[in-house]
Amino acid sequence: MSRAILIVDVQNDFVEGGALGVTGGTEVARGISHHVAAHATEYAVVAASRDWHAADSDNGGHFHAPGEEPDFNRTWPVHCVSGDHGSEYAPDFDTGHVTHHVRKGMGVPAYSAFEGVTEQGEALATVLREAGVTEVDVVGIATDYCVRASVLDACREGFDVRLLFGLHAGVAEGTSAAALEEMTAAGARVSAP
Repeated sequence: MSRAILIVDVQNDFVEGGALGVTGGTEVARGISHHVAAHATEYAVVAASRDWHAADSDNGGHFHAPGEEPDFNRTWPVHCVSGDHGSEYAPDFDTGHVTHHVRKGMGVPAYSAFEGVTEQGEALATVLREAGVTEVDVVGIATDYCVRASVLDACREGFDVRLLFGLHAGVAEGTSAAALEEMTAAGARVSAP
């Protein structure tokens, strides 16, 4: 069996101080860096996803319309605009072991890393299958949104999925708890790193 790790959206706009900063995001970035450094040889693929939204666009209605308030469900404040500071990886996330960078949400709403493509234009599922991956560890931000969507898609794609406890941070306690229930119901396991 071959294992991969998927690191979801550890970006400046999703850690403290960012446009959609999540409490605990910086600590999670550090924890992920330590985990990957200690276990890099165990992973056939180390994939990191990023929101990579188009500038001067509402990205298919993902960004709230001018003059309207975001509902923080389907519409969001402007964040992770491609090439801007907010879209870059958080400084506490060491990308030295990343083998594949995945960009998603380029002009359209996208939550799951499986909706994105690598810099070479390959779908994440294709990359994993070509590497012989059968097991996927998932970590990152935010538990109740993009981590949730990525875990559910990984399960749908037939991978054996583990969410590494303590290496993810959510927006809110209630929605994060609901997301954990949904992920485990879909077949994912939550386990210690």
